[in-house]
Amino acid sequence: METNIAIERNEVFDLAFGFVTETSENIFLTGKAGTGKTTFLKYLKEHCAKNIVVAAPTGVAAINAGGVTLHSLFQLPFFPFLPTKNNKEELLGKMKFNKQRQQLLRKMELLVIDEISMVRADVMDAIDTILRSVRRNHSMPFGGVQLLCIGDLYQLPPVAQNHEWIILQEYYASPFFFESMVIREQMPLLIELNKIYRQKEDSFVRLLNKVRNNDMDADDYEDLHMRYQPGFRPSWEEKFITLTSHNNQADTINNRELQQLLKSPFTYNADVSQDFPAHMYPAEAALVLKVGAQVMFLKNDTVFKRYFNGKIGIVKSLEDDNIVVEADGLDINVGKETWENTRYTLNRADGKLEQETLGTFTQFPLRLAWAITIHKSQGLTFEKVMIDAGSAFSSGQVYVALSRCTSLAGIVLLSKIPSAAIYSNEHVIKGQQALTHRGSLAERFAGARQLFTQQLLEDIFSFKEIHIAISHLLFVLKDQGEKFNDAGMNWALAFDQ
Repeated sequence: METNIAIERNEVFDLAFGFVTETSENIFLTGKAGTGKTTFLKYLKEHCAKNIVVAAPTGVAAINAGGVTLHSLFQLPFFPFLPTKNNKEELLGKMKFNKQRQQLLRKMELLVIDEISMVRADVMDAIDTILRSVRRNHSMPFGGVQLLCIGDLYQLPPVAQNHEWIILQEYYASPFFFESMVIREQMPLLIELNKIYRQKEDSFVRLLNKVRNNDMDADDYEDLHMRYQPGFRPSWEEKFITLTSHNNQADTINNRELQQLLKSPFTYNADVSQDFPAHMYPAEAALVLKVGAQVMFLKNDTVFKRYFNGKIGIVKSLEDDNIVVEADGLDINVGKETWENTRYTLNRADGKLEQETLGTFTQFPLRLAWAITIHKSQGLTFEKVMIDAGSAFSSGQVYVALSRCTSLAGIVLLSKIPSAAIYSNEHVIKGQQALTHRGSLAERFAGARQLFTQQLLEDIFSFKEIHIAISHLLFVLKDQGEKFNDAGMNWALAFDQ
């Protein structure tokens, strides 16, 4: 999701773009919070000549990335996949891909998986099994499709319920994507975007790195807890947003604050057309607002640049078809926005993949924003946050919460963060180390680009399909004893050699 942060192209950005567009290497593009991963994806979609498909593990992540969910693209089951021969056969036996879906997967050249940190290992192996089968290329990982994984392993992890992990742990050391059989077979090249754009203070960046790497000492905790202010109640002009670890906490805060406003409520119902499942709604289907409510924008103003996804404001007036929000001293007239639920289709005329709109969701791009969960804040940027992360329940939650803010001075801790809440997953540390390339990326790029060029030339001058057709023809003629003139038969035999 874009913010108001200006992301610059740099050497690593350009090198990553070159690897994706000019080689066939599988890539894991990572980087700390605020380094421009989302901007890279947007740039890639606009400038990549390959047949590209963008997918994500959740519906909201897919909508925000301008793609589709992994489960809808590959018709994945919602239960654990075990990478055994019998389970692979069972998975393929249940696949009901029509001809159009098969052609799409065969024409796909680049599969981009956003928010890769939340994708489980068994999901990767299921995708690999499907692609090898559909593309009739059983010897190549993902059936020969180039893979680009984007995300930060130190942020939100994959979800594996206890009953699921009991089954999966016999095959995987951890639920993370890099533990999958297919990734272990062919490790992707790790490229890290290393310039942080969200935070400018060196001391705050250092503290965030300490939290990220679970390298906090007593002095670091003292620096962090200087922001601890129990019972803090900001004025409405300050526009603080509270980050919580659980949904019910955020809902309670938003409902309480809304009820305290003495103005009349307005309800705005979304216009949902055709196919747009409820679990993918990017905003409230029934948005209840009052004058004076604190709200957050859910989309970028691509035309006038007046607001961005995550910007905080106060409702000034409410009308049927217009809402005025004050933000940074400016009154912004907000109209309805439309989100699209799409699927990929193959244009048979030119062999290119295109996105077809299945349904739309139209609503004012606003939500109540006195509070939001840490999970939903991922990818957003705030200037002033109150953080209640004392009960953080997964690795990376505290880091995600703290790294949403542009400065340490903009953070207020509502609860002290115990050392037990700041921990890094040992599997992540080892996995990231295993993926890290030890040599020169520039040298590897030069070699990979040359190899890719050779592959393209071989494909251009390949007569594989003609050889297959002639072989079939000869088999039929010989098997049925048909007569064929000597010149034609000799030509076919010679060509087939």
